[in-house]
Amino acid sequence: MSLREALNMLKKFAIPVIVMLFFAAPLAAQTSGLPGDVPASGTTAIPSPQSTAIPFIDLTIRNPESGKEVAFSLQLLLLLTVLSLAPSIIILMTSFLRISIALDFIKRALSLQQVPPTQVLMGISLFLTIFIMWPTFTSIYDDAIKPLSDGDISVEEAYRSAEAPMRLFMYRQMSGHPENIKLFMSMRGLDKPDTLADVPTYVLIPAFILNELTVAFKIGILLYLPFIVIDMVVASALMSMGMIMLPPVMISMPFKLILFVLIDGWGLLTSQLIASFV
Repeated sequence: MSLREALNMLKKFAIPVIVMLFFAAPLAAQTSGLPGDVPASGTTAIPSPQSTAIPFIDLTIRNPESGKEVAFSLQLLLLLTVLSLAPSIIILMTSFLRISIALDFIKRALSLQQVPPTQVLMGISLFLTIFIMWPTFTSIYDDAIKPLSDGDISVEEAYRSAEAPMRLFMYRQMSGHPENIKLFMSMRGLDKPDTLADVPTYVLIPAFILNELTVAFKIGILLYLPFIVIDMVVASALMSMGMIMLPPVMISMPFKLILFVLIDGWGLLTSQLIASFV
């Protein structure tokens, strides 16, 4: 018998044997786990792991059956829109704008580049905003959020109740300077308002933003003045000594920090910022 014939015969017998072993192994594993099987003496049967049911989540989209379902969908869409605009609302409709700009001005006036970091200043501005706006937030929760969660008022009534404290806060900040309100009212062609109720919200918000920017820049000017004097004195001293190549900022910055620490600058700045909203 030649070698080729022997290989062909081996293939004929080997392939059926491999197929039988391939199917026999799973069958043996299934029959070994039957309840009637008794483990041999001296051995312990290992229980098979139990399968964990995974919940099925179904999301269906259908046509509304009544006008209430349409109104509910619109209310849900409006709520999601408000949540997406929440950062802008916190920044532009609260005391955050004025505080953050003032803190950035003091950082630049001290000629500081990386200390304190911008994230730290934003965190300070956020918590000072919460401290200042806490009575307003409490009023919104008591008059709008809690009654809405209890089902005592509708979404529209809750919106009106939440809008009133915010409008009152913004209007109080512009009580002595109503020029911005007059500006936006005239650009919209509206009559001169007599009371706060005559000012629409879409007019009050941009007027409040311009007012906060103006007040923040006024605070920044006052913060810059004493440190500019220090810069001028240091620059004049260096020029008189002939140290032209030495940057005046490098010499004046320690003196600015010493002055800022001696007068308790952070405490004084924080107290004055909070007092500007009272």
